[in-house]
Amino acid sequence: QVQLVESGGGLVQAGGSLRLSCADSGRTFSNYAMGWFRQAPGKEREFVAAISRSGGSTFYADSVKGRFTISRDNAKNTVYPQMSSLKREDTAVYYCAAERSYPTSYYNQYDYWGQGTQVTVSS
Repeated sequence: QVQLVESGGGLVQAGGSLRLSCADSGRTFSNYAMGWFRQAPGKEREFVAAISRSGGSTFYADSVKGRFTISRDNAKNTVYPQMSSLKREDTAVYYCAAERSYPTSYYNQYDYWGQGTQVTVSS
């Protein structure tokens, strides 16, 4: 079974960087496309980035293009969003999710979810 655990969140100043991690305890990590979403207080959950099973294709929300980079290491069962040039607007709880077929920006199509990690950007 897929069990996802996010880590790497914390407090960072505007313009700084963070790298989040999402680790899967299962043995079928490479069989899943991975997505990242975020949710700020009072706002709906929004798509951030996604990556295909092999890592060959990546997709980003317009709000993070050029600043965030998603990658995965299937040998370590881990996906990494590298976040740079962080803005106050990036403050949110970040969630990783696994989808059994293809990467998608629609959260209702993902099969498994982590519990989230808080990212706070101060200005």
